[in-house]
Amino acid sequence: MNKLIALTEAVDKIKDGMVLMVGGFLTTGGPNSLMDKLAESDVKDLTIICNDAAFDEKGMGKLIANGQVKKIITSYIGANKSAVEQMNGGTLEVEFAPQGTLAERVRAGGSGLGGVLTPTGIGTKVEEGKQVIEIDGKPFLLEKPLRADVALLGASVADESGNLFFKGTTRNFNPIMAMAADMVMAETAEVVKNGEILPENVHTPAILVDFIYKKQ
Repeated sequence: MNKLIALTEAVDKIKDGMVLMVGGFLTTGGPNSLMDKLAESDVKDLTIICNDAAFDEKGMGKLIANGQVKKIITSYIGANKSAVEQMNGGTLEVEFAPQGTLAERVRAGGSGLGGVLTPTGIGTKVEEGKQVIEIDGKPFLLEKPLRADVALLGASVADESGNLFFKGTTRNFNPIMAMAADMVMAETAEVVKNGEILPENVHTPAILVDFIYKKQ
């Protein structure tokens, strides 16, 4: 199966109302070309699961600035003024999760678990509306798993089969998000022949990746 697709083909697979997972940490390791093109489309009412809201003018943050996002599940939005303004104005629903909790909720979704138990957030606003479970006399929050229709990743290198390598800190949320979505598309800076990525350097195996876009 040829997994390489054009940028327009990738964007065409995103439909109104979808839940997206977007890799990256303030756009580092994010699928930024895909985000730029998606921001030019008419797609709307998206729910996005991501580490942060990026920036107004860069990466996934453009979608928020354009009003294409109805909800974001994230750990931080402070670098995106549009996200803050829309949240305060009631036009963007924001579900905050501590960064470690967010990562584990995604991991749980990819592993088929019913959730994770964590003491993080006990006694704060994070606890509101959540089930508290006592274990050995200590309270834990039940944090439910997260899954998405599509995960959009930013890879450093992909081979022709779709095995992915993430350089340095670009790995961030990308590998766990690849496990927690019905469809996985990766934007990559480089495509190499099968076998050119050493097995120990494969951070996301090809079986999880449906499509690859080579960044121009």
